Amino acid sequence: MKRFLVTMMAVAFFGGLVSAAFAEAPAETVYETKKGSVTFNHAAHGEKFSCDKCHEGVPAKIEVDKAAAHGATCKGCHKAEGGPTKCNDCHKK
Repeated sequence: MKRFLVTMMAVAFFGGLVSAAFAEAPAETVYETKKGSVTFNHAAHGEKFSCDKCHEGVPAKIEVDKAAAHGATCKGCHKAEGGPTKCNDCHKK
């Protein structure tokens, strides 16, 4: 009985971790910057591209900072895919 309980607890714990990894991302994320707010519309990007375009392996949160946003992560992809690339296209005051 004890082995069964321990096994069930382990299954519940790891099941929670897996479900958290696949949890739905918020529709929009707002980044506050000195130049103005940048709103990332996750739902709109998800309709245009597969998850593995940005997420490698299991979908997980991507840390976005100034270097990533102005580099390959955001701006580089926008250039390649025809997205906005001018400062005020993304930064709104």
